[in-house]
Amino acid sequence: MNNQLDAYRMIPPSRRLFAGFILALANFIVVLDVTIANVSVPHIAGNLGISPTQGTWVITSYAVAEAITVPLAGWLSQRFGTVRLMIASLSGFGFFSLMCGLSPTLGMLVVCRVGQGICGGPIMPMSQTLMLRVFPPEARAKAMGLWAMTTLLGPASGPIIGGLISDSWSWHWIFFINIPVVIFAVSAAISLLRPIETETRKVPIDRVGLALLIFWIGCLQLMLDLGRERDWFGDPMIVALAICAGLGFAMFVIWELTDEHPIVDLRIFRHRSFTFGVLTLALCFGSYFASIVVIPQWLQVSMGYSATRAGFTVALTAIAALTTSQLAAKLAMKSDARLLVSLAVAWLGVNALWRSHWVSEADFWTFASPQLVQGFAMSFFVVPLTTITLTSLPPSQTASAAGLQNFLRTISIGIATSLALTYWENSQRVARTELAGSLQADDVNRMLSSSGFSAEQGRQIISNLVDREATTLAINHTFLVTAAIFFFAAAIVWLAPRPKAVADGAPGGH
Repeated sequence: MNNQLDAYRMIPPSRRLFAGFILALANFIVVLDVTIANVSVPHIAGNLGISPTQGTWVITSYAVAEAITVPLAGWLSQRFGTVRLMIASLSGFGFFSLMCGLSPTLGMLVVCRVGQGICGGPIMPMSQTLMLRVFPPEARAKAMGLWAMTTLLGPASGPIIGGLISDSWSWHWIFFINIPVVIFAVSAAISLLRPIETETRKVPIDRVGLALLIFWIGCLQLMLDLGRERDWFGDPMIVALAICAGLGFAMFVIWELTDEHPIVDLRIFRHRSFTFGVLTLALCFGSYFASIVVIPQWLQVSMGYSATRAGFTVALTAIAALTTSQLAAKLAMKSDARLLVSLAVAWLGVNALWRSHWVSEADFWTFASPQLVQGFAMSFFVVPLTTITLTSLPPSQTASAAGLQNFLRTISIGIATSLALTYWENSQRVARTELAGSLQADDVNRMLSSSGFSAEQGRQIISNLVDREATTLAINHTFLVTAAIFFFAAAIVWLAPRPKAVADGAPGGH
């Protein structure tokens, strides 16, 4: 089989661009499903007769399942071949998308979302790895820029696509739309990518490592999801889950570092550039994703926005990011990638501070403007971070490194969703108590009575007003926290060594 440097010779130049498009499309549809359900949670909750809090399981179950399978991509590709794994994963993703759309209960929907995530997890790192095999050295920087843009566009486009579908048809179609895309991508992959299949070898199965991985991630996510409903560590079950997650993680790390054939190669973290690069990526994506989850729900529940309008507000980030993607790819190869990342992440922090001054009377563009301005910086932290994390690694570790990178990004999304919603809900309760205590309710009631409202109507109006202002204050506090995380991430990226110039112009090329 051809190695990573010359595999591209097996694909005619006239077909490389189409092959790259197929890989980018496959990655896009997988990351799109991380957020496409965000604005549809109220629709799903109403249709299935569950609370919006329970509805967020549709989001987190997918993220957790992806997080479990993403780091296994390196081992799976060695065992079955990168192209075969890609095709099988896409096919499974399409099947579970169909089952999600047909689900009549929350239980079945969550189970099918788990199946979706399990199949979708390997697609992200495999599409990234195959991009390096499809294109010649001089074109790899642009190719990785295209791939990175799908990683940004997917989560940002999800809310508006989900909103349009939920408002126009029904929430079931946010899953059904995957099916024709998957059929097209699988057919094209079978036709185009088989010549660049990677070598396979029978690598021993690390059953203990796999069991520990599933155990500690499952305990962690259950703790984060159930904690909101059970008063966190005031509930013995949450304490037990936290202990199990901590012990499971410690045992997993020890086992993987000492096993001869680990299912997740944690030794990659010995590369300082990879370690601090992925740490920055995880912090930034977690903070970025917190806004994608919280903003649509707040706009719909408190501000009366439709799912489409709320989704469009968030999706403006993707529109702006499109204009800077190629520039970011070029600058990442010609300048210090750490500087680009640091400035871009600081920009995101400033935008979070901007959002922390929102008021409930603001108009659409007050909410949309920070999202639009934020988009111009997104490419400048995602694309250069790929350069920082992968340039120091040998080609034999690219698949494992890509898997770990996407794992940390994915698990940060699941954790950020739970923590952001929890902090927002807690802040609402605190703000409501403070507002109720400072409100001169008797004076307001007399004013409303003089305007013709009954005592009961007056109390309801005051309660609604307090609730609305409390949720606005709570979302402002949430953005203050994300701003602090962005500024911290902008600083720690400097702990990574300066990336070496890559002769072939591609991340990971050697």
